[in-house]
Amino acid sequence: MPLHAPRRAALRAMLVDQGLDALLVTDLLNVRYLTGFTGSNAALLVAADGEKRTVFCTDGRYQTQSRSQVPDLERVIDRPCDLALAARAGKDGHRAVGFESQHVTVDGLDGLAGVVDGLVRASGLVERLRLVKDDAEVDALRMACAAADRALVDLIEHGGLRVGRTEREVARELENRMLDHGADGPSFESIVAAGANSAIPHHRPTDAVLKAGDLVKLDFGALVGGYHSDMTRTLVLGQAADWQRDLYDLVARSQAAGRAALRPGVDVRAVDAASRQVIVDAGYGPQFLHGLGHGVGLQIHEAPALSKSGEGTLSAGMAVTVEPGVYLSGEGGVRIEDTLVVRENAPELLTLTTKELVVV
Repeated sequence: MPLHAPRRAALRAMLVDQGLDALLVTDLLNVRYLTGFTGSNAALLVAADGEKRTVFCTDGRYQTQSRSQVPDLERVIDRPCDLALAARAGKDGHRAVGFESQHVTVDGLDGLAGVVDGLVRASGLVERLRLVKDDAEVDALRMACAAADRALVDLIEHGGLRVGRTEREVARELENRMLDHGADGPSFESIVAAGANSAIPHHRPTDAVLKAGDLVKLDFGALVGGYHSDMTRTLVLGQAADWQRDLYDLVARSQAAGRAALRPGVDVRAVDAASRQVIVDAGYGPQFLHGLGHGVGLQIHEAPALSKSGEGTLSAGMAVTVEPGVYLSGEGGVRIEDTLVVRENAPELLTLTTKELVVV
């Protein structure tokens, strides 16, 4: 397909640079990225010397689906797919065959080694390509973010956030509204955390009842075409206390500093530092309990990591989150999160729901 052939061409250039004759791709997300195939069993042998010797494999359940989704490659119907393509690599005379060592088990490696000689660890090659999103990927991310934005607006406008409801009820309605707006499903289990629970960064919704004066933290996202959105908004039920407004303003300033630092060529640790320093200067450094953000795409958490221990620099086209938070145990917490795409002049904001403090 026109969408996936350029990705395979970029991978072949990497294989040539690595001195590899072929790469055996066994991670299903990487297979999807390179072919468009969405089934549960597949592998791909990408030949460095061109498409003619690049072979896709799946099993008999997916004959019709693979014919539609992967019409531009030779298809093999067999299983196990990794061993079938490893044998094909040997038959085609590939001497240096890379494999995705980060995804292959020890037993799996033993099986491959028994079929083909010249196996070479080739960890993270496809993931390196996936770091920078192409136009089709950004379009999918935009749609995923839009579905989440609209769901939250609907939830608020239709009274879904109100005193007396439980966290679980709110989470269920929010996820249903994302489906109503075109999502294939939620990106992950939605976080709805009210009152003191909002101070738990990854709280799971419970039967806790929302009360007047609660901070309510909503961390959620929509899945569209395999791509994930991620957004957090923190609201107040009823009248906001001064300490809640102050805490929200601090996190909002930190988040704005992190967004402003998103530029091509900037070290990921510097982005984290720009946002974190705002909170440290206010005396709440120990209450910022996690990294600033992460990449998003075919996975909800993927490279790059925006954190104190992150590695690498930003490039135009990377899709990342910026999500500082301050968590006061036993009282409440605030997190504000957006999904953005790094651009040359300023990042493109994909999650458009207001970041002003909303009091419901």
